[in-house]
Amino acid sequence: MPTRTKPAAPPKRPTAKDMKEHAQKLPYPAKQADMKFQPQSSLAAYRAAGKLEGKIALITGADSGIGRAVAVAFAKEGADVAILFNENQVDAQETKHLVEQEGRKCQVLQLDVRDREQAFQAVRLVRQELGGLNILVNNAAFQMAQEKFEDIPEAQIRRAFDTNIMGYMWMAQAAIPHLQSGDCIINTGSIVGIVGIPILVDYACTKAGIHALTKSLALYLGERNIRVNCVVPGPVWTPNIPGTMPMNEIEKFGHEVALKRPGQPEELAPAYVLLASQDGSFMTGALVHVTGGKLSSDE
Repeated sequence: MPTRTKPAAPPKRPTAKDMKEHAQKLPYPAKQADMKFQPQSSLAAYRAAGKLEGKIALITGADSGIGRAVAVAFAKEGADVAILFNENQVDAQETKHLVEQEGRKCQVLQLDVRDREQAFQAVRLVRQELGGLNILVNNAAFQMAQEKFEDIPEAQIRRAFDTNIMGYMWMAQAAIPHLQSGDCIINTGSIVGIVGIPILVDYACTKAGIHALTKSLALYLGERNIRVNCVVPGPVWTPNIPGTMPMNEIEKFGHEVALKRPGQPEELAPAYVLLASQDGSFMTGALVHVTGGKLSSDE
C-alpha cells in the first residue's frame, strides 16, 4: 500500500482570553507587520489538491488579513495570483513572498478600487502580465467604528460605500467581459450585513449591499455559467480590528460566537477555494457563512 504523509497538526487557535492579553490599538491603516499578535495566514496545515491548476486570480485587499490567506491558498492549489492593495507596501511584499514560496507567480498592484479607471487598469494589467483572468475576489474593504451613529462623518460614509460597494461594482464591470464559462466572482460580505452592529452602521449597510450584489450578479451571469458567490465572515482577526475598533472591542473581540474565539484568516481561505474550484460548480448566489457560530446580534 502507498504510504500517506501525515498531515501537519493544525495550529493552536488563540482564545478570546489570548486576544484580551494581547490587545493593541494601531493607527489606521494598520499594518499586519506591526501587529504584536499576528493573524494566522500561512495555511501550514493545509493539504492542497491542485484544484486551481492553471487558473489566474485577482484578489483585492490582498496585502494582509483574509486577502493574504486567500492568495496563499489559491497559490497552494496551483493558481497564479495578482494582489491589489492601496497603501501597505510591506504587507503586500510579504504576501508576494508567501505566494512565490508555493512556486506560483504573484503580480503586485498598488491601485485604488474606489476609482473606476484604476479598477479597469487592474484587470488590463493582470491580463497583460499573467495572461488572462479566471477568478475575481472582491475583498478590499473600509470600516471605522463610531460610538454614535449621528457622529459618523460624511467623508467616512462615502469612503465606506465607495470602497465596499462601488469598488466591487467597478471590479466586476472590468472583469466580466473577460470571464469565460466556468470562471467566477467571489465577494467578501460579513455577518454584520445580516445581523447588524451599532458601532459600524455604515459598514454593515455596505455588506448587506454586497450580499444583494452577489445574488443579482449570480442571476445575471448564470446563463453564461459564470458563478458569483459570497463568503460571509464572522469576527476574524485582521489588521482592520486594531486599526478601526475601540480598545474595549479589541479586548473582547470574538467572544460572542459559539466557538468563543475570533476566526483566523486561514480558516476563511478554504471557503474561497471551494467557491473558486469545480467543487463548487453548482453553487451560485450563495452566502457561505464562516462565522464561528455568530448567529445573532446578541452580545
